[in-house]
Amino acid sequence: MSVYLEILRTRGVAVLVVSTLLGRMPVGINGLAVLLYVQGATDSFGSAGLVAGALALGSALGAPLQGRVVDRYGPTYLVPLATVHAAGLLLVWALGAAGAPIPALAAAAAIAGGGTPPTSSVLRSRWPYVLGSNPRLLTGAYALDSVMIELIFVVGPLIVAAIVTAVGAQAALAVSAAIGFGGTVAFVVALRGHPGPEPDRRRPAFGIGPLASPGLRTLVIASLPVGFCLGTIEVVLPAFSAAEGDPALGGVLLAVWCAASGISGLLYGARPTRMPLTEQHLRFAALLPLASLPMVFAGSPAVMAALVVIAGAPMAPLIASRNQLVSDVAPQGTAAEAFTWPLTALITGVSLGVAVAGSLSEESGWTAAMLAGVAVAGAGAVQIFLQRDRLEARPAT
Repeated sequence: MSVYLEILRTRGVAVLVVSTLLGRMPVGINGLAVLLYVQGATDSFGSAGLVAGALALGSALGAPLQGRVVDRYGPTYLVPLATVHAAGLLLVWALGAAGAPIPALAAAAAIAGGGTPPTSSVLRSRWPYVLGSNPRLLTGAYALDSVMIELIFVVGPLIVAAIVTAVGAQAALAVSAAIGFGGTVAFVVALRGHPGPEPDRRRPAFGIGPLASPGLRTLVIASLPVGFCLGTIEVVLPAFSAAEGDPALGGVLLAVWCAASGISGLLYGARPTRMPLTEQHLRFAALLPLASLPMVFAGSPAVMAALVVIAGAPMAPLIASRNQLVSDVAPQGTAAEAFTWPLTALITGVSLGVAVAGSLSEESGWTAAMLAGVAVAGAGAVQIFLQRDRLEARPAT
């Protein structure tokens, strides 16, 4: 793990990591906090689901636009975005307390999601500048970033549970707004000590932007089936647990799955190989469906617990290598936006996977849902393998 110590000892990096972790924490808090608050305010899980869905949709659709703003005007514009995000969360609270109709709550949630600052994308775009061209450190940095994502999705719900128990769901919204805003401001201040890409206002404000890169388009398309598979697993594990007569087991299995991913990501970054990055990514893309398939044969909770460890192992390395490839293929001056597109595709895929897996689990059982997730992930692995030549070079600016 010496590579991580070397990264964190680099001047200013520890502050960047901590501040971006705080700035991103609302991503792990907001979905559950909004769901619980709206359900409590309306006494309807259906309404709560619609509002939480609007939050996720706003985040997915707004991310590329936010990235383009940062590319054109610099990371200082993360602060106004964080202000919009915090205001949207507080507006959800205010409207819920006032008994506002669901469309108004959904609109406020969409505003909050659309204002979520792309601190993840900005940090990823800065790694080559902060750490130089050392491939060993860059691989470790992108692996560390993927592990932070897993940490956010583990710690975020725990924060919500603690606040809801002690105070109420409305307080979780306020805490998320405060943490997100404070972390973003700290991140922007920390960035001032590190040179980065110069904002390019000459680029068109409209158009396809970094998607002009064939390599980036390939990574975006490949992120959809990955997300679909992950969304399927998010439904399959609770469905399996319910079939076993222990619904609470679903949360434990999901936590084990995420933990396995995080540990695998740390190991991936700590022991970089000389294998070309593209080849590494292709192998992880192929491992995802292969490692997930055995879950179909789980006959007991103990067996499923062991199998989700295997299924989780390729996740963080796959995401880390994908992000490093984005850095390689994105046109100069578009990095912040470029990193948002695969994430948007991933979230879209997760949403589709959850929807399809929910329907299949109800109609045909959780094994059918899992097979669908494996099949889609397998098709995605084939797609990126066939288009691997597009990942080799950065396009001209």
